[in-house]
Amino acid sequence: MPVPDLYIRNATLATDEQTFVGGIVIAGERIAEVVTGNPERPASQSIDATGLLLLPGLVDAHVHFSEPGRGHWEGFETGSQAAAAGGITSFVEMPLNAHPPTTDTASLALKQAAAAVSHVDYALWGGLVDDNLMHLAELQRGGVVGYKAFMVTATDFARSDRRILKAGMEQIARFGSFLAVHAEDEAMTLELTAALRASGRRDRLAWGEGRPIEAELAAIDEAIALAEATGARLHIVHVSCAAGIDRISAAKARGVKVTAETCPHYLFFDVDDLVRLGPVAKCAPPLRSPDERDMLWDRVLAGEIDVIASDHSPCLWEEKAAGDDDIYAAWGGISGLQSTLPVLLTEGVRRRGLKLSELVRMTATGPARLFGFDDRKGRLLAGADADLVLVDPEAEFTPEARDLFYRNPHSAYVGAHFVGSVQRTISRGLTVYQEGRMIGPSGHGRRLDGAGLRDAASSEKRLFRV
Repeated sequence: MPVPDLYIRNATLATDEQTFVGGIVIAGERIAEVVTGNPERPASQSIDATGLLLLPGLVDAHVHFSEPGRGHWEGFETGSQAAAAGGITSFVEMPLNAHPPTTDTASLALKQAAAAVSHVDYALWGGLVDDNLMHLAELQRGGVVGYKAFMVTATDFARSDRRILKAGMEQIARFGSFLAVHAEDEAMTLELTAALRASGRRDRLAWGEGRPIEAELAAIDEAIALAEATGARLHIVHVSCAAGIDRISAAKARGVKVTAETCPHYLFFDVDDLVRLGPVAKCAPPLRSPDERDMLWDRVLAGEIDVIASDHSPCLWEEKAAGDDDIYAAWGGISGLQSTLPVLLTEGVRRRGLKLSELVRMTATGPARLFGFDDRKGRLLAGADADLVLVDPEAEFTPEARDLFYRNPHSAYVGAHFVGSVQRTISRGLTVYQEGRMIGPSGHGRRLDGAGLRDAASSEKRLFRV
């Protein structure tokens, strides 16, 4: 019997169920054994991880790498490097801000070609827009793992109204897939924003005043009602407020197949930070009040969030700086791939008592389960892919622009103080990142193909515990 390749020993392991001292034995690309305690195990290489956390590699369900067409904003080469530096070993890339967006077979082929350079494993979302209902089945056959729709107008990505959402949900439900929605009410946000701009408001506070919590809740209610009527699975992305989570939790309780996602920036920043930092902290939905951030944390600590994802949405610095004097002129999105773990370890584990098992559930096991590949990803389990991240939980650091692997190294998180530094990231048994340096080769990442995932009924049982 061949000797395993690597034994990581004497770490603090965290799964979605428990935390314990132990180790992982890796053979080839898979986990061969999960070890409790610190026994001897034969291996070609051994790492003593005393004092370090050993977690399953994160699965980021929501990133924008902008290729094809906008590779000058970000690309799969730099984006996947940043993912590895953040302890992310699998990501799922959105159909926008690519140009063209991923809404038919031709655009999917372009996206797949661009993604082939990835340093870590990945999957792709397909888009639902106002004129591509006839293309959804071909996207499914092409391997997308879910579909994304906007309930408000977005750049190069047409809004889906109630009719399109309903028709899309009906098709997607038949595929055994699910629909994710950006939930903000179009009419309300347009009317409020127009009134603010007509009055001469261009200041940073005006951004959030034109996109209030009420607009988010109205859209969440509409999406849930459509999911309830069609029987479709629904995922609400980047929920920014506690009341939004409450609406989703209530729908779950009455049997609606809906899941909730929030983002690190809603848990770390508030509207005062938008005023202080400027357009680099502009996003949609907008940052909320400090009290609202604390209430959202209450929902996190209560176990009501299914997924925490970065919503990494980069651009050129000039497109942020354009909003210095007119907040509407700035691109809206926060670059955050490398910050998810530090935010949750600092604000969650250190300051608020978040359990490591819950961190793992929301950032690794939960998102893997959402897409149906939790037999391979997001878990410390014999037979699963050896996707791991070693973290020094006591290391304090302040990120600078030079520390970022993004194509455009700017982020609202630059200058913040964190605890919990990623020391090593392992993707399918290969170290791809170690102590500030990329180790793994371009193209190591493999595409996770939605066409080969397990059946929908099995996914729903794991997601909704039915």
